[in-house]
Amino acid sequence: MQEEAIDLQGRPYGHMAFIWTLLAGTFTMSISQSSLSTAYPTLMKYFNVPASTVQWLTTGFMLVMVVMMPVSPWLLNNIRFPVLFVSVLALFDVGTFIIYLATSFPLMMLGRVMEAMAVGIMFPSYQTVMLRITPEAQRGGVMGFAGLVMGSALAVGPIISGIVLKYTTWQGLFVVFMVIITVVFLVALKTIKDVMPQHKAHLDYWSVLSSLGFIGILYVVNQIGQTAVDWTAMSGLLVVSLLAVAYFVYRQFHVAAPLLDLRVLKTFNFDLAVLLTGTSYIALIVVTIVFPLYYQEVLGISPFASGMALVPGAVVLSLLNPLTGKLADKIGFKATMLTGMSMIVLGWLWLTLVGGRQSLVAMILTATLIEGGNAFVMMPAVTLGANSLPDQLISHGTAVITTVRQILGSTGVAVATLILAAVTAGQLKVTTRAAANIAGYHAVFVTFLAVAVVGWIFAAMLRDGRKEKVTA
Repeated sequence: MQEEAIDLQGRPYGHMAFIWTLLAGTFTMSISQSSLSTAYPTLMKYFNVPASTVQWLTTGFMLVMVVMMPVSPWLLNNIRFPVLFVSVLALFDVGTFIIYLATSFPLMMLGRVMEAMAVGIMFPSYQTVMLRITPEAQRGGVMGFAGLVMGSALAVGPIISGIVLKYTTWQGLFVVFMVIITVVFLVALKTIKDVMPQHKAHLDYWSVLSSLGFIGILYVVNQIGQTAVDWTAMSGLLVVSLLAVAYFVYRQFHVAAPLLDLRVLKTFNFDLAVLLTGTSYIALIVVTIVFPLYYQEVLGISPFASGMALVPGAVVLSLLNPLTGKLADKIGFKATMLTGMSMIVLGWLWLTLVGGRQSLVAMILTATLIEGGNAFVMMPAVTLGANSLPDQLISHGTAVITTVRQILGSTGVAVATLILAAVTAGQLKVTTRAAANIAGYHAVFVTFLAVAVVGWIFAAMLRDGRKEKVTA
């Protein structure tokens, strides 16, 4: 890549310094998505809350991200990027500090909400900015780096958590985040320049308000299997939330300056790309959150060991991500993504067919296979989706992909948690705790095998080559 470029004011800036600062901030912020999964048992004891409550630190995080992501194109168009970037870093830092000081679960949840707002803005924005400042001929490599951050950061979160928990308390994890983000903040004041053209537009508050329907829907999903739930109230909330989402979609097609331009969905390959990134992300996030729980509850290993057990999969994912874009250029996007979805299907199929208590080695190999398959799907699908859109819609396309991916990911985590809890509780009535745990996890494996098969079908439906673009 070129070492120097020109910002909007015509001043030269360090291109690589800009990119590495952007990636450092995004990587640190995105690992917070899954970093707490290994610490769940510790946090349950510390705050005296059940698993169904503590999992909101991850699921709730993703729900807030979903609301913020559609706003990212508007923010990029109306706020100078250096100001936006350091503001997001500051928001994340303050939220992390609140978590560090938290003496109650609600206070910790407040900090997580602030972190999620920052990540929800940053995640689609950094991809759009990287594409904007990079020549088209070099974008494939850039998306490989984006995939490296997107995939490996999620997988590395539980690993870092396991290491920190071995040597310090859970608060130590957030000290690490605060230190790194503060350093990135200071570096960003020098390296992050104004590179995004401004297109001032009115913020459509009705779209922002109606997008809250996504949270309502997923909240109701999370109540399934819980005890003492007022299902009359939940049914009402579900109806209101569905209506809100329907109005959100309707409004995006009928206002002059939509918050999220859904015309991108008129392209067949883009639609499949959205679904493929979603199904592959479900597999990745379920592995990185459910597998550590399996290691601790079924295999009886420590949080540190359960985090380290994710290292092989994370390494494979990291190594493959920069290579799969080039592979797609050689053998085609369809063949590449079919390969990846086949790997994911095989991973879940192995866990489904081989019943009983799995060995640690078998679980590590399976996790590596599933995470490796994700590398063949996630970023190639994003690249294929972007290639099918005109340049002026790429920021909206990126926001759509990341929003849908987070909705499906949070739904996947919620469904996995609910199935695990419900099946385990049911089996406890007729068998031992150990057998009930195994039955619960097996039900989770069967469920996500079905999801992976659907993803494989999506990959088989892809049209090879660069198709006609949706008109702006």
